[in-house]
Amino acid sequence: MADLALMFGGDLAIGPTGDLLLADAAVLTQQRVLRRLLTNAGDYLWQLSYGAGLGQFVGQPSAPAAIAGVVRSQMLQEAGVARSPAPTTAALINSDGTVTLSVSYADALSGATYSLSFTV
Repeated sequence: MADLALMFGGDLAIGPTGDLLLADAAVLTQQRVLRRLLTNAGDYLWQLSYGAGLGQFVGQPSAPAAIAGVVRSQMLQEAGVARSPAPTTAALINSDGTVTLSVSYADALSGATYSLSFTV
């Protein structure tokens, strides 16, 4: 089933025919991974344990290993992320105190490898 292309924090996009842009399975998995990682646990009313809550690390002493552990455990809860090979995560502490997170995972359906990188 097709779903709308809507990245976390973004706007709906228009497709080449003027309709709303739809997401294929790979893009849908990326959308779901980002939403899970950036949603605080308890904020999703229908599933209170949903979300990694990466925002909880903002303003705290740098803890790249803790961040990477939370990300890995949450990613394995997404059906679109393959369990083997396991997702890899790298958290880099920037000089301004922000954390750049790089995630690599295999798609559960196609086996193709995808990477995401964003700053928290």
